[in-house]
Amino acid sequence: MSKQSTNLGLWGERVKTHLSNLDVKSLGRVGVLLGGRSGEREISLMSGNGVLEALLSKGVDAHGFDPGVRCPTEIAKEKFDRVFISLHGRYGEDGTIQGLLELLDLPYTGSGVLASALSIDKIATKQIWISNGLSTPEFEELTANSDWHAVVKHLGLPLIVKPAHEGSSLGLTKVKSVDELPAAYQLAAGLDKKVIAETCIVGDELTCPLVGQGESAEALPVIKIIPPQANYDFHNKYFSDETQYLCPTGLAPEVNERVQELALAAYKALGCRTWGRADVMLDHKTGKPYLLEMNTSPGMTSHSLVPMAAKAASVSYADLVLWLLSQTLQQKGGH
Repeated sequence: MSKQSTNLGLWGERVKTHLSNLDVKSLGRVGVLLGGRSGEREISLMSGNGVLEALLSKGVDAHGFDPGVRCPTEIAKEKFDRVFISLHGRYGEDGTIQGLLELLDLPYTGSGVLASALSIDKIATKQIWISNGLSTPEFEELTANSDWHAVVKHLGLPLIVKPAHEGSSLGLTKVKSVDELPAAYQLAAGLDKKVIAETCIVGDELTCPLVGQGESAEALPVIKIIPPQANYDFHNKYFSDETQYLCPTGLAPEVNERVQELALAAYKALGCRTWGRADVMLDHKTGKPYLLEMNTSPGMTSHSLVPMAAKAASVSYADLVLWLLSQTLQQKGGH
């Protein structure tokens, strides 16, 4: 049995044991933050409603709260004892809502203010990974005055252009010629003041969910993603039934373990906690894995990947949600 499978089984058993000893009443009144104001609002509503339904099915006193409709400061009026964050993108995954919850002394799921802010900024994330010796594609920040030919000379073709603070492939373009760069930049710049270009790694698209914090953090099974026409865009991520997800990946055990080790190191370097998901490309030519980005509030929709990995450990969607929420019991004053 591979190291991956052994750790997976142990994690699943620990989750089940933990939940068997959990008194759901100790969780108190729970707020599920969903919707929000980012470009990923639609997906957040899908995730949040799934989380809310799961908690209610477990007997938790859970209530939805949409900071895209109501003023976020009204969270204080709800008298929540803790919060499950099902927001994606800006104003939910970038440290802002986390900062408000800290001020309100409310424990919450996911990473803290700093790790959230760093992880959503793809440039800051890469700088930290590079300083820790972790592999990530070559990149540079683009501006309206960038020398497009110099960018191509540095990064090669094809290359990827995307907003530095958006997720779900919003505003992303795969650029195949220098003439396509200005339009790709304009598309990304329409969503974000900061735009990043990076070398396009051709190979297997992988993702690795992560749980825990610090030295106790663990990597769950790697998932291989096979989208139609090799295009894992917004539609193929959340709505297409044509995208294939392989868990186990079908890759050699040592490759899976190498990806897990890289993802775990990336998670720790950013100071993430509770859970996250590292997106990775496995270079077809060299077999080397490259980190793309870290998600600190992963999706929980019917097409989402963390529940898929948990299922491989015989942990149901509802049990995963309850376990994630229960981790907030370890927080003091929301920290």
